[in-house]
Amino acid sequence: MSVNGLEGNMTRLRGVGLAVGVAAFATSSVALGAELSAHATRTTTIRLAQTHLGKILVSPSGATLFMFTRDRANTDACARINGCSTVWPVLKSEGTLTAGRGLRSALLSTIKLSSGARQVSYDGHPLYTYSLSTSPGDTSYVGANEFGGRWYALDAAGRAVK
Repeated sequence: MSVNGLEGNMTRLRGVGLAVGVAAFATSSVALGAELSAHATRTTTIRLAQTHLGKILVSPSGATLFMFTRDRANTDACARINGCSTVWPVLKSEGTLTAGRGLRSALLSTIKLSSGARQVSYDGHPLYTYSLSTSPGDTSYVGANEFGGRWYALDAAGRAVK
């Protein structure tokens, strides 16, 4: 192949690479824009669900919400314990928080984690789900003793349900 032929191929390859890069950037920008607007309009509604333990707080998907006895008011202790957040993921909110029927909106808030994420709290208790829970409203892990503390559900007044 001649030097001129090689230069022509290189120019075409650069053009194709540039076109692919621009298309990828445009697609990423559109996807990112859609993702940002979706996050901006999200609403997280905390609800009460009837269980054999009584009415307890649940996530928008119906997962039992837990408090951790090692936490202090509006402070997540689990995040500082190796492996804890994997087993007991925080309930995050990226938009508006609403209190479902029977809950007091004044008790519902968020705390800022070191990662910048916002963790939902109720009456000062940071809220968690359980990663191995198998169904909405599952209470089989209420009272579990893990990571140096107990994990309890919460009632509408923000008291531990044991």
